[in-house]
Amino acid sequence: MQLEDRVALVTGGASGLGRGIALVLAERGADVVVCDINLDGAVQTSEEIKRIGRNATAHLVDVTSQEQLRETVGAVLSEFGRVDIFVNAAGVIGANGFEDTVGSREEDWDVTFDVNVKGTALTSDAVSPYMKERRFGKIVNIASHAGRGGGGGGGAYGASKAAVIHLTQSYALDLAPFNVNVNVVCPGTIWTPMWERIANRARRNNPSQQDLSPREIFDAAIRERCPLGREQTPEDIGKAVAFFASDDASNITGQSLNVNGGTRMN
Repeated sequence: MQLEDRVALVTGGASGLGRGIALVLAERGADVVVCDINLDGAVQTSEEIKRIGRNATAHLVDVTSQEQLRETVGAVLSEFGRVDIFVNAAGVIGANGFEDTVGSREEDWDVTFDVNVKGTALTSDAVSPYMKERRFGKIVNIASHAGRGGGGGGGAYGASKAAVIHLTQSYALDLAPFNVNVNVVCPGTIWTPMWERIANRARRNNPSQQDLSPREIFDAAIRERCPLGREQTPEDIGKAVAFFASDDASNITGQSLNVNGGTRMN
């Protein structure tokens, strides 16, 4: 219960990593505001949190809308009185039709940077003034180990996550005088709706994988790339976020933590 009675706001909380993070924070004692462009999914996550015994609400939020973010943070402050922990977990792999393409189209660059990069900046800007005023806060961004080094074929996703790491360091410097910690978790290979899209794309573009199911492609990637030989889970990422959000990490800021089973070691 290291986060008991803290108030956490999690974007992208309807499914995948965001949902896993929200549940772990609740299990550690936090009340959680679940935000997502998928309101039905956000409501489902909030109901799960209530069953854990913590308070939770759900909000329809588009992280690319500055006005909507400000309204949401204002509503949360009215309801809970504060935001102690802010987790930027909303993210995309590409635009609609990503699975049917090779490489990154112009619309993939636009959508991916709009959500992953601009969204991270706008959400941080929406909450940081209140944290600065209280001289306390924990911001945790979600990037990817794909942002830690270039990969074959380039691509919008990895570049966007490298930008998130850079943004994290910039915000950490700006907010450090106000006792606000800003860190980033870099997940590895996790079975989520996003990874299923990656697998479907691989099936269409690689003849040797056309007879495999998306899950079989995922399992093969774990065997081939991960030294520990096991997949990571949303809960693994949630535990790393919970650490950064706790008092145990009070002297840590501007840092990037891989949670990837050793797939990338930098």
